[in-house]
Amino acid sequence: MLDIFQYPEIKFPKEFLWGATTAGVQIEGNNSSYHDSEELAPKFAFGGMPYEFPKKACNSYELYEEDIKLLKSMNLNLYRMSIEWCRIEPEKGTFNEKELKHYLTILERLKEEGIKVCLTLHHVSHPVWFHRKGSFGTLDNMKDWEEYLEYVVPKVAEYVDFWIVLNELNLPFEYSLTERLNMVQYHGRGYHIIKKYSSKPVSSAHSYSEKQPKRGYNDKLDKLMADYIDYTENEFFFHAIRTGEITAPFVDAKYVPEVKGTCDYWALNTYIRQMMDGRRENFRSDSYTATHFKAIETPFYTEEICPDIMIQMLMRMKDKPVLITENGIAANDDRYRVVYISAMLQALNEAIRMGADVIGYSHWSLLDNWEWGSYNPNFGLATVDRRTFERTLKNSGKFYGEIAKNNGYNQEILRKYLKELPSIINFKNI
Repeated sequence: MLDIFQYPEIKFPKEFLWGATTAGVQIEGNNSSYHDSEELAPKFAFGGMPYEFPKKACNSYELYEEDIKLLKSMNLNLYRMSIEWCRIEPEKGTFNEKELKHYLTILERLKEEGIKVCLTLHHVSHPVWFHRKGSFGTLDNMKDWEEYLEYVVPKVAEYVDFWIVLNELNLPFEYSLTERLNMVQYHGRGYHIIKKYSSKPVSSAHSYSEKQPKRGYNDKLDKLMADYIDYTENEFFFHAIRTGEITAPFVDAKYVPEVKGTCDYWALNTYIRQMMDGRRENFRSDSYTATHFKAIETPFYTEEICPDIMIQMLMRMKDKPVLITENGIAANDDRYRVVYISAMLQALNEAIRMGADVIGYSHWSLLDNWEWGSYNPNFGLATVDRRTFERTLKNSGKFYGEIAKNNGYNQEILRKYLKELPSIINFKNI
């Protein structure tokens, strides 16, 4: 375990943004996206757990004021949230003014409270009708995407400080390679539609995990797999934005001019590194046995704290400003979250000192929410009672709130919220 009690005091740049992130389908409840469909939802959640439907999730559709109170109690000045396409256009060509007004009310309240808005237009979920048409698996659906954005963007534009067109279009578990490459064009089209109505910075949130060869960089097979997966999950997107060229192994390259330069900043979600074992059919291994710890009862994917991934990522992405749009850990023992936040922010601060232009950090997640098929992985800074939906700020949330208030932390702040390092020995007792 990292000895965070030896960390030096850190301060962040003036005007640094401190935030928390959510996604509508994961917190609102009764969302009616394809994730809620008996026909279309997957049978199993991430990690092979039986699929559990979101149902009322955190009931944030009704309790959004409670979420805003949490943000204020933690001194946060940024909220990354999504508006859900399936609510606004439940049937093709039919726009629901009542649902739009609901989102406008939330956006107005955030502005009244002095909280900047980072708005995601597509956070994995979309309407059932769009899913049945093949969603992003074909470019033939571009007109549907354009019509939705032309409807919603001008109506919410005045409230948005940062735009996210698509969330994690690079995820191999969610999208095929064809879909990922198509989504680069959907992103580009979204960028240009937004720019018709808003001068605020636009990006798409990229799920970044460092791909490392399990046996080290001298092992040619492991390194080959690490480089291959890095290109098909990371570099294909960065290359397209920087050059306009959409490329991938075994695919004919395509130059799409309207894609070039369509990220005003890099929006980066990061949690883990991934070890690549070229000698296994199932080549993806998230951590070494020696660095793995048990954080929740059912293994998920964040059972390693590896802060150097933050530095390596930011050194790679120095050509634009960066907003960390997600970063967090699923853990039953909240002390791990305090350790994680401490370590990641130390690394983030060091990267800034080495020249990375980081404008803010938004933690995943504000709440213990529905996590794509299960309520088991707890990422939240606050718990949510599954029966009453009462929110309770965790110790890690209080710690994070004090960091935001002080624009940094020192040992005095840290030791108020963590007396000793957590031990896996105590896992069964927590």
